[in-house]
Amino acid sequence: MKKFIYSDDSLRLQIENTPYKLGFYEVKFYSLKGVPTPDENGELSTYYFYPSGGTLRDTGFNIVLYNARFDTYRGYIPPHLKK
Repeated sequence: MKKFIYSDDSLRLQIENTPYKLGFYEVKFYSLKGVPTPDENGELSTYYFYPSGGTLRDTGFNIVLYNARFDTYRGYIPPHLKK
């Protein structure tokens, strides 16, 4: 698994190793036109993952993706709440 290729595993790996601040985790993924991609294309973008809602937002805080597996309202427990 490559850390910056978008997948559930890479998101999980990054949020487990990134500080939780201001309600989100800062993560990085390869992207294509601002959307995370499973392809290693050389363009690395920063995103903000909000577990309360399971949303991944871009640097303008626009919602880019929703992932129900990582939504606290659907039972997901993020790393900062496990400690």
